[in-house]
Amino acid sequence: MAGLHATSDALGLNSSVALVVDQETQEVLYSKNDHVVLPIASLTKLMTGLVIAEANLPMDERIRITQADVDTEKGSSSRLAVGTELSRGDLMHLSLMSSENRAAHALGRTFPGGMDLFISRMNQRARSLGMRDTRYVEPTGLSSQNQSSANDLAVLAAKAYNEPMLRELSTSQGREVAVGSRTLQYNNTNGLIKNPQWDIGLQKTGYISEAGRCLVMQAQVAGRKLIMVFLDSTGKFSRIGDAERVRKWLEQKSSMNQRPLASAVQMPG
Repeated sequence: MAGLHATSDALGLNSSVALVVDQETQEVLYSKNDHVVLPIASLTKLMTGLVIAEANLPMDERIRITQADVDTEKGSSSRLAVGTELSRGDLMHLSLMSSENRAAHALGRTFPGGMDLFISRMNQRARSLGMRDTRYVEPTGLSSQNQSSANDLAVLAAKAYNEPMLRELSTSQGREVAVGSRTLQYNNTNGLIKNPQWDIGLQKTGYISEAGRCLVMQAQVAGRKLIMVFLDSTGKFSRIGDAERVRKWLEQKSSMNQRPLASAVQMPG
């Protein structure tokens, strides 16, 4: 809607917004429309997870899914039926790994002080991190009013990476959850997690129609720790394709930079 897909870039990315930052030096290695504020879909759940993790709530506490957790915004489906009881830790796991909306909503609803306080805490945390482009109205990302910029999301990803629980749960390949007499298998929404060519330390995917396909990752590429943000990507696999393009481009740049160095240190004769 903002006409961002008309913006061309050197790598021909399908995402209308992209940002790649060196996590340690803060050097921007690649950027495209990185200041534009857009809906962020389930990237929201990174802040949901951060607020829960920093509150040091008991992860073994049992939480029941209620009718209040059912999505009335988009009518999305869920395998967590009303009445399902899981631990807070399992709800965190399903939220971050599988982008489970009822799980994320239940985390906010059962926060001490209730949902309104939780959303207020999300926005306070964003402000304290200097995320001036960011606004949250609920904890799942189903609302298109949850908005941010690539710059802000890179800041959030770097902060979330400091929480061991968020690193572990977001990069988990899968999880079996016992629900009544059934066992449900949940998998990671990011196919790159299973790709041996990638070393991913934190990730979150997102999608609603207003936001397009979104992806935030911390990954090690060509010996550098990077934060990558891709927003408003057009096709189902295009955000993954964009991440692959960036990785190959950086590896190629790295190898090209190393070749002259190698020849420079050869002994004469």
